[in-house]
Amino acid sequence: MLYWLSALSDGGDFFNLFRYITFRAGGAFMTALVFGFLFGQPLINVLRRRQGKGQPIRDDGPESHFVKAGTPTMGGLLIVGALVTSTLLWARWDNPYVWMILFVTLSFGVIGFVDDYAKVSKQNTAGVPGRLRLALGFVIAGIASFWAAQYHPEALQHKLALPVLKDTLLNLGLLFIPFAMFVIVGAANAVNLTDGLDGLAIMPVMIAAGTLGVIAYAVGRVDFTEYLDVHYVPGTGEILIFAAGIFGGGLGFLWYNAPPAAVFMGDTGSLALGGALGAIAVATKHEIVLGIVGGLFVVEALSVIIQVLYFKRTGKRVFLMAPIHHHFEKKGWAEPQIVIRFWIISLILAIIGLATLKVR
Repeated sequence: MLYWLSALSDGGDFFNLFRYITFRAGGAFMTALVFGFLFGQPLINVLRRRQGKGQPIRDDGPESHFVKAGTPTMGGLLIVGALVTSTLLWARWDNPYVWMILFVTLSFGVIGFVDDYAKVSKQNTAGVPGRLRLALGFVIAGIASFWAAQYHPEALQHKLALPVLKDTLLNLGLLFIPFAMFVIVGAANAVNLTDGLDGLAIMPVMIAAGTLGVIAYAVGRVDFTEYLDVHYVPGTGEILIFAAGIFGGGLGFLWYNAPPAAVFMGDTGSLALGGALGAIAVATKHEIVLGIVGGLFVVEALSVIIQVLYFKRTGKRVFLMAPIHHHFEKKGWAEPQIVIRFWIISLILAIIGLATLKVR
């Protein structure tokens, strides 16, 4: 919205700053951060009053988690509120990618909110049936994937860009939409599975969002794409503003989610943020790079899939407990030790993901 202040500029005054994506991204970051600090504690107070016993704790979970009983959930409302507010204030409203990503974020956030509400109201960990959640997620992802494909340049429509390999595109044809749907739904559920320890999911989400934001800015500038030999996707630069909103809102949330957490993100936040990462990857044609940058989420999801399939086949477990962060808890690692080490891994993977822009 504030972009339109640039219309008041004569080319050399303060209002001219609003033309620049980087300036508006900084504004979005600060807006989301201040939003988190201003509304964080009031939201926690409301959630604590409304939820009573807070988020139910799994009976079969690590013993150390029982001390967290009574901690309110749905803290994702703070992050989503911060990033939506900052995006609407600072991004251009005529950019289709911004609206597509907001649609995915809010839609998955609604699914997560309903799931969290069901868990809190019934005081069990069942929530919304998994198949229904997946079905709704694929419907949302299908709409978003078709939406993005309509605005991709004709040369890139329904094609998959491969990192490192210069000018290589795989024409998926009609399979592109199902593939993009899988990326969005997979990202949403992978982040959801990662959200199991205080502060564990939010920092890797922020790192991935920051990385994808830089990629979006780069592929949205023809001069950068010519220098880097990557595919030009007009309009994706505005996604940097949304990514900055995630980073600022994430920091504001982390202030209250740091161990011992005063509030949990819940499915409200994890599904929304995961879906957002997947949508950004689809919009920028960097779906495979998301698998690198968000490699931690991939490992967390794979650990659950492997555990379930192997147990059904043999009756034995590969990990002491899944997702994999619980495996390390069972091995005696302290919670802060796991969280910080996973943060380090996320940062390393983000650097590798960024390197794919130049390594050709």
